[in-house]
Amino acid sequence: MQDAAENSRRQRTVRSFVRRAGRITPAQKRALQTLWPVYGIDYQPGELKLDEVFGRKAQRIMEIGFGNGELLVSMAAQSPDTDFIGVEVHEPGVGHCLLAIQSQNLTNVRVICHDAIEVLKHQIPDRSLQAVHLFFPDPWPKKRHHKRRIVQPDFVELISQKIDTGGLLHTATDWDEYAEWMEATILANKGFQQVDAADGRRPQTKFEQRGKRLGHQITERFFQCV
Repeated sequence: MQDAAENSRRQRTVRSFVRRAGRITPAQKRALQTLWPVYGIDYQPGELKLDEVFGRKAQRIMEIGFGNGELLVSMAAQSPDTDFIGVEVHEPGVGHCLLAIQSQNLTNVRVICHDAIEVLKHQIPDRSLQAVHLFFPDPWPKKRHHKRRIVQPDFVELISQKIDTGGLLHTATDWDEYAEWMEATILANKGFQQVDAADGRRPQTKFEQRGKRLGHQITERFFQCV
């Protein structure tokens, strides 16, 4: 993995996340050292040759901000014919995900520990993804922080370039106002139309199940790239 200080020098002026030191367990630290060469992709400008990365041709799905990798690993295990790319900035979550990938002996998952916008801009070829998953991004609820929300017009335009025609941007949030923000921002881009996707079901995370017990409304949307 590249040094965090090197990554920080490439940071954009406004970030959709704050790097937290977090507590990393010894097992997660070992995973970052020993499993990263197997499942990790270092960030560096230059388009990835995804067929070489995965050793095959297949449909590809990216999950942005996968947390501890619970959903990413679960969906990869359920869809062995599809390749998954997970992007997350917090090292404890990346370490946890690497351990889960290894425990299930998955070969169709790779992870990148870097800002997703820079990854999309510089590493992901245009029209190379069949779907992008954006589940429960930070809602940045205070008005003065709305500029930090990842869903902005420039982000939507970037996503529209990376998803192949007919592919999906799949979003979920438990913050009603952010759900409205995301829907309005995405549909303002002529490259997307909202659709129903009966086959887009996904496993629920522990975070989501807890939210439902607390009475949080989950808003899930599918936007097709046209």
